[in-house]
Amino acid sequence: MTDAEQSGGHPAGWLEGYVALVTGGGSGIGRAVAHRFVAEGASVTILGRDADQLTEAVKAAPDPSRMHAVEADTRDSAQLHQAVDDTVSRFGKLDTLVPNAGIWDYQRQLTRLSGEDLAATFDEVFAVNVKGYLLAVEAAWRELVRSRGSVVMTLSNASFYVNGGGPIYTASKHACLGLMRELAYELAPKVRVNGVACGGMNTDLRGPEALSMRERSIAASFAKKGPNAPPPSIPLHDSSTDPRDFTAAYVLLASREQSGPMTGQAISVDGGIGVRGFATPAGGDHL
Repeated sequence: MTDAEQSGGHPAGWLEGYVALVTGGGSGIGRAVAHRFVAEGASVTILGRDADQLTEAVKAAPDPSRMHAVEADTRDSAQLHQAVDDTVSRFGKLDTLVPNAGIWDYQRQLTRLSGEDLAATFDEVFAVNVKGYLLAVEAAWRELVRSRGSVVMTLSNASFYVNGGGPIYTASKHACLGLMRELAYELAPKVRVNGVACGGMNTDLRGPEALSMRERSIAASFAKKGPNAPPPSIPLHDSSTDPRDFTAAYVLLASREQSGPMTGQAISVDGGIGVRGFATPAGGDHL
């Protein structure tokens, strides 16, 4: 039994006293990370566009008093600045920014989209997945310099490998990897910038409005395969895995004490996608 348990308290977590802001924190990996941060001792602001999701995420937190929700769009710089201001006003500082809000293109291949669809989908996906990250860091960097804090970006297996999405999603996640590395250089030595490259998981990740996929989620798509059909297989698990299983790397990278010398690094938490090879030798056999 630990000293904290003997005294009736709780053992301190890796993020005791930290303050974080998580974009896309109402569902999926963002919500799981926010809850894990609270469990590790942090106070957390979650940001998203769905007020009901945000409210539910706060209620479900390990300690709702240390979680704050802000309804905002990551494509809007003014709203992001307000979220940072709200966080500092409520909790006193900002130690960690987790740019996480994103959308998926459901692996729509180039040859299955018109030029008009490609143009509209590109603008939307890059606005959320890339510009949203860039604007979030711009809104937060001053506070992170003050706290000698860090940025932990949600990346993807698609930041390194093909077929984790279609060409637009894959390009957006490759862009996020480059953005993470560039900002790690630009913000050193005051602010560390790292990323977590996640694999498939059971989330409510949505698609682009440009393809009429705003109401479609990955979890629902897996369910449509039938009650007895397994979800897509990954070496260590399958894509029905709970997002909570992916959160430890975020805690590691947020903690100065545990990862102080690390910046410009992406930790792959992909279940082994990077070592499985390709499902098929070529993606264009249908052409």
